[in-house]
Amino acid sequence: MSNTRSLKLLSANIQAGSSTKGYHDYVARSWSHVLPMGGKQSKLDIIAQLLSSYDIVGLNEADPGSLRSGFRNQTHYLAERAGFDHWSHQPNRSVGGVASSANGLLSRFGPRNVHIHPLPGRISGRGLLIANFGDGAEGLHVAVCHLSLGAQSRAAQLAFIAEHLRDLPNVVLMGDFNCVIDRPEMNLLFDRTGLRAPEDAVFTFPSWRPAKAIDHILVSDSLVASNMRAMPAAFSDHLAIALDLEVPLAALASP
Repeated sequence: MSNTRSLKLLSANIQAGSSTKGYHDYVARSWSHVLPMGGKQSKLDIIAQLLSSYDIVGLNEADPGSLRSGFRNQTHYLAERAGFDHWSHQPNRSVGGVASSANGLLSRFGPRNVHIHPLPGRISGRGLLIANFGDGAEGLHVAVCHLSLGAQSRAAQLAFIAEHLRDLPNVVLMGDFNCVIDRPEMNLLFDRTGLRAPEDAVFTFPSWRPAKAIDHILVSDSLVASNMRAMPAAFSDHLAIALDLEVPLAALASP
């Protein structure tokens, strides 16, 4: 009998259910980022169909319940529609109650605990969510982040993340990093943790003509990952990124 279990992981920036099919939509459809129209619920239902095939999902730009989402917590909605028993979210940024943004985590397994941290940066509104599964040296730790656009802020954020992950075994860090893997600030993360850079770049942005690998799922040296691939995320400006992961059976032991 194998002492490991295979999991399917997905990380997706869902752009709060808004539709962007080209750079012109950032202007032409800018209203969809602050108003509850634009077919957001139907897009969320399409996203839920994608998520239902996975075991653990990290979300970026999920609206936690503001005007543009019709005051619906999108992480909770997706968890229910996709059949996840466990979900957590971390509201990070609110623009006058009109538009809000959150990190989210959906899981088939109950975490032992969940911690949320605001990330440093020149402009506030970025966060780190860490869910701990199992216990002891074989426990699994899944972190979701959304980093800043500026390199200086990203460096501070990655240093902060490294400090919180450096002593943990079996780590997964996923999210929208807003940078490619070989940026200088990323080296700090790899130098201070057991996380490793992926062998191949997976282009996720922009979704209509992917040319940049800025969404990542990073895993510890202690874990075996395979089949990293890009997946559609409804009509978001990012493609989602997925991989298969082998973890120790004890990593998901019930708390």
